[in-house]
Amino acid sequence: MSDPYLGEIRMVGFNFAPYGWALCQGQILPVSQNQALFSLLGTTFGGNGSSNFGLPDLQGRGPIGTGTGTGLSPITWGEVGGQEEVTLTTNQLPTHTHASQSSSSSMTSTGTISIPATTSSTGGTGTPSATTVLGPMSQGGRAGELYSTSAPNVTLAPFGVTVMGDAPRVTIGTTGNSLPTPLRNPYLGLTCIVALQGIFPTRG
Repeated sequence: MSDPYLGEIRMVGFNFAPYGWALCQGQILPVSQNQALFSLLGTTFGGNGSSNFGLPDLQGRGPIGTGTGTGLSPITWGEVGGQEEVTLTTNQLPTHTHASQSSSSSMTSTGTISIPATTSSTGGTGTPSATTVLGPMSQGGRAGELYSTSAPNVTLAPFGVTVMGDAPRVTIGTTGNSLPTPLRNPYLGLTCIVALQGIFPTRG
């Protein structure tokens, strides 16, 4: 392989790291034996920074450019993120409707009813009006005072009633099984390697 830059990452079709390279699997290396590489990577990919440091871990991950693309979130050097699947919450679901099923069953209810009425024990006039009720008729040689103008309120004796009807019930159907939604794009597994030896890069 041509001389790479120290710390350069490549993808290859074979499944091992050649001499002078290492697999990108997050290994921890000693600083004392890799001082030049440590000066480039630091602890960006792990390690304590005093005696060791980490290599990039690209197992099951895809690299992405750093910076802030148009309309995209910023990505920093060494940032790790993303997930393979997600379970949607109620707030993430699109507006939708559910089918409902209705059924009814007959029901019977019993109780008592008391009806208020107006009555009087005295007569007062022989002419009916909107404000008079039937009262006792007076005896004598004058017109019977069949209608009373004194009308206290009374309540009739309660009596039993039976009410019959239907009791409707509405059931909303359930949808979904709450299974996670996969987020991974179509992929092809290749071997990612990082150069442990090579040309020390200089800033342009």
